[in-house]
Amino acid sequence: MSEPTKISIRVKAAVKEAHHALTDAGELRVWLAEHAEVELPHRYEFWGRHTPAGDAPHQRPLHADDHTLRFSWELEGQETTAEFVLQEEAPDSTIVTLTLTGLPGFHEMLAQNNVLGLLYTFWTASLANLVDHLEGRELTPKCDFTSEELRAQLLIDAAPHAVYDALTDPAKVTAWFGANIEAEMHVGGRWCMGPLEANAEAAKIVELAADHKLSLRWPDGLVESWELEGSGGKTQLTFVQSGFDEGHAPYAAWMGSLGGTSQLRRYLEVDNWRPIWTQIQLDGVPDGLLTNQ
Repeated sequence: MSEPTKISIRVKAAVKEAHHALTDAGELRVWLAEHAEVELPHRYEFWGRHTPAGDAPHQRPLHADDHTLRFSWELEGQETTAEFVLQEEAPDSTIVTLTLTGLPGFHEMLAQNNVLGLLYTFWTASLANLVDHLEGRELTPKCDFTSEELRAQLLIDAAPHAVYDALTDPAKVTAWFGANIEAEMHVGGRWCMGPLEANAEAAKIVELAADHKLSLRWPDGLVESWELEGSGGKTQLTFVQSGFDEGHAPYAAWMGSLGGTSQLRRYLEVDNWRPIWTQIQLDGVPDGLLTNQ
């Protein structure tokens, strides 16, 4: 059995507001899922096209009070649990800690192609949208598990050269993405999470056009592309993943990148920026991969 996964975020909202966003069905339909129904302590359900195995609800509430929400989520015959704990940091700031149990370890998650392997990035992308929702910011598009078109657009309040710089400077990518990035920034150069010299799975930079485009190709054929188009001092960012086999869309990687893209926008738009993540604890994550939050 793997160790619990623990993810903590900071949100500029009071505990009461954060609790409402976690326990009100209407709020859940904004930041988390297409469908949601809540009648605590007896019912806590969400499902739909933005939820893994979302053909029907599979959650059951276990405990709820003013600072804690815990529920089970049965997936592929295995019961997982999710527990949210809210801690006041200041009257207008809350630390939200999500603890997940019943999930595979990090390496097992990467190796398997099933619903359980989606939950890490599902929750990190969802938590990023929770923060933006509570802070009144535009949400990042959610993953649509009914479609294999992995394409998202968002408007960033920064000029294309600033967005391009944040995408291509490894130190800046490390800051907003939350994982240590090393790269050789030229066409044909390598790009990877973790040290280049110890990584046989590095991507190759296949397109690099200043202030306009960055494309990476991974060893398995997956291609990630960021295209920038300026307008009125802002940037329309189009992010696409392609090159995968039909019927095997890489939803886990897609959600990880969506969550990262949401942080790119915050990095460029929020005054006195700091990461929303205060702790990320994943069983079996290689040393040096995640940055200190």
